[in-house]
Amino acid sequence: MSDLTTKTRFEPGEAEPRIMERWLASGLFHAEPEGTAAENYSIAIPPPNVTGALHMGHALNGSIQDVLIRHHRMRDKRSEWILGTDHAGIATQKQVEKRLVEQGTTREAIGREAFIEQVWSWRSEFGGTIIEQFKRLGASCDYSRERFTLDEGYHHAVMKVFVDLYADGLIYRDNYMVNWDPGSRSAISDLEVEDREVTDTLYSIAYPLADGSGEVVVATVRPETMLADTAVAVNPGDERFANLIGRTVVLPLVGRELPIIGDDYVKTDFGTGCLKITPGHDPNDFEIGRRHGLGEIGVIGEDGRMTPEAGEYAGLSVAAAQEAVVAALHEQGLIRAEEPYTHTVPYSHRSGERIEPLISLQWFMNMDQLAPPAIEAVTGGRVRIHPESQSRRYVDWLENIRPWCISRQLWWGHQLPVWYRDEETHVGLQAPEGEGWTRDPDVLDTWFSSALWPFATLGWPDETPELKAFYPTDVLSTARDILFLWVARMVMMGLRFAGDVPFSDVYVHSVIQAPDGRRMSKSLGTGIDPLQEIDRHGADAVRFGLLAMSSTQDVRYSNEKVEQGQALANKLFNASRFVLLNVSAGAPAGPRPTTVEDRWILSRLQCIVADTHRRLDEFDFAKAALGLYDFVYGELCDWYLELVKGREYDADLSATLLHVLRETLALAHPFIPFVTEELWASVPQAEGLLAGSRAPVPDDALLDVEAERQIADVIAAVTAVRSWRSDAGAPPGARLPARLGADGYLHTAALVARLARLDLEAGAASSDDAAASIPVPGGAIELLASEVVDPQAEAGKRDARRQDLVAEIARAEGKLANAGFVAKAPPALVDTEREKLERLRAELATL
Repeated sequence: MSDLTTKTRFEPGEAEPRIMERWLASGLFHAEPEGTAAENYSIAIPPPNVTGALHMGHALNGSIQDVLIRHHRMRDKRSEWILGTDHAGIATQKQVEKRLVEQGTTREAIGREAFIEQVWSWRSEFGGTIIEQFKRLGASCDYSRERFTLDEGYHHAVMKVFVDLYADGLIYRDNYMVNWDPGSRSAISDLEVEDREVTDTLYSIAYPLADGSGEVVVATVRPETMLADTAVAVNPGDERFANLIGRTVVLPLVGRELPIIGDDYVKTDFGTGCLKITPGHDPNDFEIGRRHGLGEIGVIGEDGRMTPEAGEYAGLSVAAAQEAVVAALHEQGLIRAEEPYTHTVPYSHRSGERIEPLISLQWFMNMDQLAPPAIEAVTGGRVRIHPESQSRRYVDWLENIRPWCISRQLWWGHQLPVWYRDEETHVGLQAPEGEGWTRDPDVLDTWFSSALWPFATLGWPDETPELKAFYPTDVLSTARDILFLWVARMVMMGLRFAGDVPFSDVYVHSVIQAPDGRRMSKSLGTGIDPLQEIDRHGADAVRFGLLAMSSTQDVRYSNEKVEQGQALANKLFNASRFVLLNVSAGAPAGPRPTTVEDRWILSRLQCIVADTHRRLDEFDFAKAALGLYDFVYGELCDWYLELVKGREYDADLSATLLHVLRETLALAHPFIPFVTEELWASVPQAEGLLAGSRAPVPDDALLDVEAERQIADVIAAVTAVRSWRSDAGAPPGARLPARLGADGYLHTAALVARLARLDLEAGAASSDDAAASIPVPGGAIELLASEVVDPQAEAGKRDARRQDLVAEIARAEGKLANAGFVAKAPPALVDTEREKLERLRAELATL
């Protein structure tokens, strides 16, 4: 036997690094690319940002994916967990720019080439941090095949996709309204915008009619953008203003005449019913302007300041320009009203600054050909999204998809394979020959390259063995906030370029909130560092806790669940020590049940094995984890190991104990891998690493319904007696004289007597000399008078309980006699009430 028998507790801080080194050295996490994807099992990790550190979302998703990978690896599937990081264009560039400022310089000062070298150096220094942190979690990724979305092979795949889509007419360049982020000085996609509720001032401004016959009043929260107005619009069905269509107004402060147009977009019940149209600074106005052929003026620049088009306001910040414009309008007497107005305003998820809608020359991808196959993949069942409600969100978004702005005004990322010379444009994998060509400085949206992740990581566009063996992958586990940003785009790209969907199942996991229900955030002080939790409780405890609290809804972080995981690891450790210290040397292999309790634990083991497999197949991680906990903590440790005491060193029992222990460790391993691997090394007949062993498979031949019934009755009877002891204040160690007046205990009465500390007397049940009667399955246990049991006190308790039961039975009978209740209540509720009535009647009969 190993030195496990000399240890009294599991020490995660000492054991976990040592065990991870054993796993890595074994090569178990690397799957050779053999066979086909249908025969194998693979998951592509959502690549964390190279700037990132492990947060609670990573820890949850890493635990989910690792359970699946370990489970299928142990089910004899060649399993590959594809690992890598994302170059994270904006986030990484910001980190390096910040460091340059600290060094007294800027990226503009050192130039693009030197800046890129600085970023690569930063990545070399810090980029591996999160990978090492995944090891702390116990993640069994293929660390030998780590990819990066800017490595040479991946970059080639990205360039090829861009060039091919351009050749197919799906990528094009156009002046179009974009979400401009002044913070990052780049366009960002709709999905990188977050709406915030703010209260602005709604100004009502008079625009004089050009013929001097009156005025129209428009309402706006952005008076500074009026400098770029090109029309005023009214709803053609609005009788108040229909007669104005075709006339003109004079734009205040500027003097430009603007046409009054009719458009159904204008809401007659908002503001004044007249809408200033600013195609250069509002996405809805942009669409109206295109419909009516209006001019597009830009008075706010990419630097967030007013442009020369703003005239005397040029160079001002947007806020300063608004203040100056409002002052000028007041001076001219054109402000008709001011009132607070609460509305949602777009902000950049990246920089946190308010979005400026600007018309900009950008590169776009037309999604009209790509979206329908991606919709059909989900509606046709080739990609299953869990929970099903997320499928509707996915389809709705794709059915209303707009062109995707894929260019970003950054230096770090995949630079566009586009060159210009005079009026010529060259798009290709190689630079054009000849002089005078200038490469487009923009880079691709990070999500463009990430959309290729499941197949580009496996060597595409080459027909590699890895691509054949592991694409399509099996499962993607992700958060709902990137269902559109990433998941839908991977489906589109996978179908278009790899010829198949990138995965068959998408599991949308919960968002872990702070314990008080707020979002986890360092700035709010609500963040919880999973690495600190691992230091405090161990990786197994954190993994178990996160899985046990997970669902498809947002959940609050539960320290109690983590402590439950820590308790499970310690309980399993102590139970294993008990088994190893009490089995005979050279115990025979396989289970050799000789008693009802042996048959019971083997039957229960088959049930939990089958249930765990089913739960994992259904992505029900919480019930799988908690079901495992109930079996290990309750049935195995609290009951079976107590039931077999007194049979230590019996050869048949030793065989059964070791079989149950091996199977339990293997079943629990995907959830709590470190402690189970540590214990496995000490178990006789357990060869090699547990991580490379086979998972238990249910054996129907070991199912035993009768044994389960008998031991369930024993547990119920013992629990009832212990409850009576607690209520009566009886000393836990005192043995109580009693008679067992119940059926079904022919082979288990001795177990009840030992665990309940009863001195059972022979003889038929009789109430004549019974001091107390405890209802149990099949009858009752009658406690006889003794120093511990006071007959008069017990008689009083019985009378009080009888009265309570009579009242409860009357209430239940009355409810069930009510035809309205029986007709209108859910059938399950009616059945529950009937079952309750039968239980109450049975207890009363026993008393």
